[in-house]
Amino acid sequence: MKTINFFKKYSLVALLASGCLFTSCDKDEVVPEEENELEVITDVKLVFTNTADGTDVVTATAQDPDGPGLKDLEIKDAINLGVGKTYLLTYEIMNNLEEPGEDIGEEIAGEADEHQFFFGFTNNAFSNPEGNGNIDNASDAINYKDEDNNRNPVGLTTEWTTSATAVSAGEFRVVLKHQPGVKTSTSGFNDGDTDFDLKFVLNIQ
Repeated sequence: MKTINFFKKYSLVALLASGCLFTSCDKDEVVPEEENELEVITDVKLVFTNTADGTDVVTATAQDPDGPGLKDLEIKDAINLGVGKTYLLTYEIMNNLEEPGEDIGEEIAGEADEHQFFFGFTNNAFSNPEGNGNIDNASDAINYKDEDNNRNPVGLTTEWTTSATAVSAGEFRVVLKHQPGVKTSTSGFNDGDTDFDLKFVLNIQ
């Protein structure tokens, strides 16, 4: 009986050890995760075009010559708009680390179901949309002029009518969110990752 128990005991130990070995091998197998890389962006230009006068164009830029290095995008200009005017806001978004430069705006348009722009601004700086933007509340009004295949807003084109009251040293914040597998009709600023987050000085005179 003792001999049988001895073999039973050590047979069980061997079986457990081999099981651990197989389990260990399974754990060592690394399953590659799906990558959702952020865009490499070195230059962002906001282009405000007066809808009543296409020659009235206001631009503001941010630059990061080293790309994903030590520096972030740095604001180069204030946004200076006219009182009581309506503007279409579009962008030039580039990765100029590439030669020739890569148009990231085209990439965003091609992946519209993974991207959305969110906005924050000095309260009532605009008569349309009113309020202070949709960063704090995704359902707040923004005049998006484009949408993805799911009919959710993107923001490569938006419309803005400035207040009849002058604004000095206000703020205009624009945030591009990267939301693969996350973007829905109710997703907001806190969902996904941030491609860029820019705060411009806003003057309306």
